[in-house]
Amino acid sequence: MRVICLTLLALCGCLPVYGADWFPTAVVSDGNLLDYQPQPKASQPWRVCALLPQGKDRYWWGVSWGLAEEATRQGIQLGIYEAGGYQYADVQVAQLQRCIQRGADAVVIASINTTDLCPQIEALRNTAVPVIDLVNRLECAGVTAHSRVDFAEMAKVTVAYILDRHPGKPARVGWLPGPQNAGWVADAERGVQQAVAGSTLSLISGGYGPPDRASQAKLVRDLLQREPDLDYLLGNAEAAAFAAQLKRTTGTRYHYQVLSFYATEQLLALINKGEVLAAPTDAPVIQARIAIDLAVRALEKQPLPERIGPRIRMLDKASLQRFDMSLLMPPNGQWMIRQEMPD
Repeated sequence: MRVICLTLLALCGCLPVYGADWFPTAVVSDGNLLDYQPQPKASQPWRVCALLPQGKDRYWWGVSWGLAEEATRQGIQLGIYEAGGYQYADVQVAQLQRCIQRGADAVVIASINTTDLCPQIEALRNTAVPVIDLVNRLECAGVTAHSRVDFAEMAKVTVAYILDRHPGKPARVGWLPGPQNAGWVADAERGVQQAVAGSTLSLISGGYGPPDRASQAKLVRDLLQREPDLDYLLGNAEAAAFAAQLKRTTGTRYHYQVLSFYATEQLLALINKGEVLAAPTDAPVIQARIAIDLAVRALEKQPLPERIGPRIRMLDKASLQRFDMSLLMPPNGQWMIRQEMPD
């Protein structure tokens, strides 16, 4: 990770500003554009539990870092748990139960799917424990507020980028969204379908799978075996990274260009090298920081939005030069953070 980070920063000049003062930050809050300002500090050391679906990639390293940094800044106690992958919904259910048993004052959840945690979340509403939905989308009664970006909008922005490059011309687009039943994948699919409707783009499904290297590599290979003449391959970050590698190592066999509907540190390096065309960023570090602030606001009976998220920014080789990397990834040498909530 350190080599990749240093190389990327040296090449693109996108210098991060790693510090406590991440605010004010540009957001969309209940449909309104504004600059978000968090609370200066929590009134007491609240106990907050955060659940993440996995810790295998840099996207979630950044989320865990953002959670931990804001918890430290606000002076609260934080536990961070990750389930090990999108195939382990039962683990996340057990982790939430553990948080409840340990007496968490509030819970922040980046869910594996939209509904498995609903019975526990609805029970938490009866005990006045705030639940903050982070990144992935929950569909449960009892969620207090949502810190996330609409992945339908992320997908629409990405398709619009393709259409700008192919005005009025047909193009074949391979589509690899990620794990089936995940809320963010369902949203991305909805956005892609809406964006290509009535356009000159033909969308070709590559199927579903966990967003890890092995699963997505197989899906990419299988898709290209069936459809070797794609113009674009649009997918989750792992699918996009593998598709870029495959194209690089197979010479002139394929002519597709690669995009992802969200950005990771690895993808930004590939965008800078010209191997991935573009990806929008949902600023996951900022989503995580805001989620902690929402939890504190809820606990302290302060006004808070129902739904809030950073403004979407499309990143290609040109716009990457002006991008603040601390919105997306942790500092060099900072890996996934896993920690027990203190007693």
